[in-house]
Amino acid sequence: MATDTLKSSTAGAGGLRRVLLDNGALSALVVLVIAMSLLSGDFLTTQNLLNVGVQAAVTAILAFGVTFVIVSAGIDLSVGSVAALSATVLAWAATSEGVPVWIAVILAVVTGIACGFVNGALISYGKLPPFIATLAMLSVGRGLSLVISQGSPIPFPSSVSRVGDTLGGWLPVPVLVMIVMGLITALILGRTFIGRSMFAIGGNEEAARLSGLRVKRQKVVIYALSGLFAAVAGIVLASRLTSAQPQAAQGYELDAIAAVVIGGASLSGGVGKASGTFIGALILAVLRNGLNLLSVSAFWQQVVIGVVIALAVLLDTVRRKAGATPTATGAASGPGGSKRKQAAQYTIAAVVAAAVIGGISLWNNGSSGTSTKLGLSVSTLNNPFFVQMKAGAQAEAKKEGVKLTVTDAQNDASQQANQLQNFTSEGMSSVIVNPVDSDAVGPAVRGANKADIPVVAADRGVNKAKTATLVASDNVAGGRQAAKTLADKLGGSGKIVILQGTAGTSASRERGQGFAEGIKAYPGIKVVAKQPADFDRTKGLDVMTNMLQANAGVDGVFAENDEMALGAIKALGSKAGKSVAVVGFDGTPDGLKAVEAGTLYASVAQQPKELGRIAVQNAVRAAKDKKVAQMVKVPVKVVTSKNVASFK
Repeated sequence: MATDTLKSSTAGAGGLRRVLLDNGALSALVVLVIAMSLLSGDFLTTQNLLNVGVQAAVTAILAFGVTFVIVSAGIDLSVGSVAALSATVLAWAATSEGVPVWIAVILAVVTGIACGFVNGALISYGKLPPFIATLAMLSVGRGLSLVISQGSPIPFPSSVSRVGDTLGGWLPVPVLVMIVMGLITALILGRTFIGRSMFAIGGNEEAARLSGLRVKRQKVVIYALSGLFAAVAGIVLASRLTSAQPQAAQGYELDAIAAVVIGGASLSGGVGKASGTFIGALILAVLRNGLNLLSVSAFWQQVVIGVVIALAVLLDTVRRKAGATPTATGAASGPGGSKRKQAAQYTIAAVVAAAVIGGISLWNNGSSGTSTKLGLSVSTLNNPFFVQMKAGAQAEAKKEGVKLTVTDAQNDASQQANQLQNFTSEGMSSVIVNPVDSDAVGPAVRGANKADIPVVAADRGVNKAKTATLVASDNVAGGRQAAKTLADKLGGSGKIVILQGTAGTSASRERGQGFAEGIKAYPGIKVVAKQPADFDRTKGLDVMTNMLQANAGVDGVFAENDEMALGAIKALGSKAGKSVAVVGFDGTPDGLKAVEAGTLYASVAQQPKELGRIAVQNAVRAAKDKKVAQMVKVPVKVVTSKNVASFK
């Protein structure tokens, strides 16, 4: 009797250990949901949970395709670029070329399959390592997307954009697409010949080949499937943003791989399932959503997600070691008893989790407190201008006695859309947005409009949505001032080049428009080249270096912000401020130092702190239903070496 009891106890302990090891991702998800529910009263609401589903959709669809590859012991780093390329092909074909939408959709899907086919062929027949082949496709796909779009977002066909909408006004279509693609993944892995081939190849490729499996051909099909899923993900993403962004889905390949690994797949191959990948994608979405609601910095979010990935791989190692050692569970009870015991454990766990989550939801329902809460989504905090704008906003919020949550979109339009959705579900009193892209931010702002949350646009406008006001520098007037300043310095004649900002942003468009209007008054000045450098100093350096190679005798440079101007100065070397005059825009601290040093001839100085301060002022007024102006212009001023001391 004692022996039987001991065996039963050992078997039970082993069974529980096995359940925990095999379902670590599900356990982690439940714990995360409970933790986020306790920490934020806004997390466990219907609207926010739907937001989590929408935010997980693109990553999950990409990850389903990557699951096929990882199960077969491969890797696919190209899925983010393939998603962007497929969406760009669809938008370009339907909008620019007038192709019927249904044919454009087929072209987009074929594009994804073709990219995957090339990956598979290079790996199977070209003998390239999967890492190298897919890394090359990552670059090729992104480059083709930029070539087709000319670096600018392309409006998405309205009929396809419905994929990013909701059914019945509440059920998001991206969530339905995600579920369908997940079911297809489960069907392929569990019920088809190609699915069994993936596990065979991943388990032991040589044994699979010797058993008669055409490994090379199967690998081509596997990577083509990954490309197909990437194309679907790209269409869903572009539908959410109502535009095809050539720079969309950057870094999403890492999220997709992380979701697969967190979900229990082994990087060594032979192990993986659709449900695990789905849970992995949900974990990443819950982490980002919850950390946003808790006002955790986007930089720290990356740290947290990195730690989660490392722990997932560690769990994978532990699980594989545990799997190598037989347990007593099977010996203690038959297969039927084991399955019944496991089912009972799952049922009890699900009931307990549901009860805990439900209790938390009732106890901590909705936002706590009645104070004014503002949300500010900044396009990037990797730029001194926006760092100063954030500082001005925070100072004014402190003065007004309101709570301000600041998030960093990291120049990712999709991430910014997620942040605005989170602000909406959190029930912010008012939202301030500094758009990554004026078109892509429209759907998320419309969501805030439906929730009667006033939105203030800062520095850049919002297209196709209602905003309470736009607080911005007079970029058109600033562009004209820059043209006059540069032309006067050159004496009305010479060759100049232009470094443009991020395509699609109102700041770049307006500054470029003002400069073009102003430079027309000087027929002796010729614009020999203009290229986008995305408001980034490093890109400004690279683009300027390339333009100097192609255009000899450049006399002047206009950069649409100081960061690009500083990159151009680096490329020019000793010529900067001597034989070549450089004019920037923003009046950042580094820009003013360069003006003082004489390498930057002038900067059209904005007042970013003042811009942030005024944005918060107007957001507070809008939250209290007070009248605000439709547009508030923050004045700009040309700063040269003559007046830089007084301006500083």
